[in-house]
Amino acid sequence: MINLKTAHEIDLMARAGRLLASVLPPLQEACKPGVRTADLDRIADKLIRDGGAIPGFLGYHGFPKSICVSINDEAVHGIPGTRKVASGDVVSLDLGLVLDGFWADVGITVGVGKISKEADRLIKVTEEALYVGIAKAQPGGYLGDISSAIQEHVEKAGFSVIRQFVGHGIGRQMHEDPQVPNFGAPGTPPRLKPGMTLAIEPMVNAGSHEVYMKPDGWTICTVDGALSAYFEHTVAITDKGPLILTALSSPSHGELPGAKRRDEGTSPKVPAGRSNGHPSGASH
Repeated sequence: MINLKTAHEIDLMARAGRLLASVLPPLQEACKPGVRTADLDRIADKLIRDGGAIPGFLGYHGFPKSICVSINDEAVHGIPGTRKVASGDVVSLDLGLVLDGFWADVGITVGVGKISKEADRLIKVTEEALYVGIAKAQPGGYLGDISSAIQEHVEKAGFSVIRQFVGHGIGRQMHEDPQVPNFGAPGTPPRLKPGMTLAIEPMVNAGSHEVYMKPDGWTICTVDGALSAYFEHTVAITDKGPLILTALSSPSHGELPGAKRRDEGTSPKVPAGRSNGHPSGASH
């Protein structure tokens, strides 16, 4: 069942989202050649705790760190450790926290030093796909409108979307109904309603969409060794359209039509009722 949030609950999620978004700039700044992925994890963990929140990923189904750091052919769920970031790497950073009982989930991919033209285009297309999907998160529309828009944008660029892992509903739990695939047909149910909160997260490969899991039981890699990129926002659907709760201060994107930031305008009109769910197969 889909858990519809109240306006107050969305305000709480927005507070969590703002805190999580504030962690990204210093983390991105630290993502330079020579830094160990465990150092990135420590930076994020401290910033999250200093903000009064709990690092959500730490211990989640046994995950051993506070963030995911995935490099090059690693798509998602990479475990921070002794590996050093190198110039030319494509590094995906996936973060989550819990504040006042509510989750926020966000992610970006950064190019380190001088990256290839293919890597640069992959990152650009993946970020664009996120915002293309968000723009389709309109009340009265369908979940499939988001999925198909992301897939179409990615595949027109010659890349592929991962099928085995998808986005998800989010709220008091990290993984709630509905699942949010990055592929599918427009008009596929469920209908989008005010009060729905979604983690929309295109996971895009430069080659095949197929992936496999490393022996560590977490890290997901492309089967052909191709580069992978990932971007994510936590988004609320309101009567006026999508509302990004984890808004990033990104110079590469202006405001999207229908995708407001949470600190603008008045509180959204959303229903008071809610229910609970937990989809399987979802990504962080």
